[in-house]
Amino acid sequence: MDDCCQIPDIKSDPLNCPACHQNGKRVQLITLKALLTPNALPNLNPVLSYAFCLNSDCSVVYFSEGQTFNKDDLKMPVFQKDGAMDVPVCYCFGWTRERIVEAVHNNQNPVQYVTEQVQADRCGCEVNNPQGSCCLGNVTTFVRSIDA
Repeated sequence: MDDCCQIPDIKSDPLNCPACHQNGKRVQLITLKALLTPNALPNLNPVLSYAFCLNSDCSVVYFSEGQTFNKDDLKMPVFQKDGAMDVPVCYCFGWTRERIVEAVHNNQNPVQYVTEQVQADRCGCEVNNPQGSCCLGNVTTFVRSIDA
């Protein structure tokens, strides 16, 4: 398996979300194949390049030229799109917002834990995380927001 925390070599012009018009983050096709529901997967066009919409106010998760997949098209909630406490921040190791808050209040370090797992080559973010890349930045940002 490729190192999920390396930046994928996807080079092309930026894609803007057709709903919110913000620049999206390119994702590998394997991410969509792994996370789209059985009803949405047949609509995937494997010759297109897809991007992830980071805008939390936008219902679009993945988009390409002329095609979108919304939150309901995914098998799980998306951290950037759903503020619930039981939504994963780290999809590979089950760190939800709630679990991170509890860990921080118990003087545990979720960032260190996830870092160790990434360094041990145990993550699979390209198939587990809807953004298609390492969640360590999300975990770090969320931990900092607790301390703030």
